[in-house]
Amino acid sequence: MNVEKHIQTSSELRTTTRSIIHLTLVHHRIQEELQAALKPFEVSLQQFNVLRILRGRRGEPANMFTINDRMVTKMSNTTRLVDKLMAKGYVSRQTCPSNRRKVEIDITPKGRDILLKMDKSVAESESHLLNALNQEELKQLNILLDKIKVK
Repeated sequence: MNVEKHIQTSSELRTTTRSIIHLTLVHHRIQEELQAALKPFEVSLQQFNVLRILRGRRGEPANMFTINDRMVTKMSNTTRLVDKLMAKGYVSRQTCPSNRRKVEIDITPKGRDILLKMDKSVAESESHLLNALNQEELKQLNILLDKIKVK
């Protein structure tokens, strides 16, 4: 991708500026593609992430803090995401018997079933997005991205 052409500038950008803009453009393209993959399921990327987190707990419920802590994109509206997933029957919420202030969230069988279908759609999108890179290039990309400090 020619960043300068994309942002319609004739001046040459500093390498750091060009890199940040490039990463931002790629990020938005990835978001668009993954959102399109999830659109038939009427689930956002963040809701998909919550479902994956809950499935990964292998039957052990999670509280809101645990879910938010493991989210790829940290946000304060985890409760709203869970509420939407509950309305669809994909997750259940229970009050912890030993601590009534603690709410436990778990994925339902319906949530597991739909997540398997979403996984397939997302995997196809991921392959489509990265089909220009071979396995060695993908490993190198991850090494380079690991060097960028992320909180």
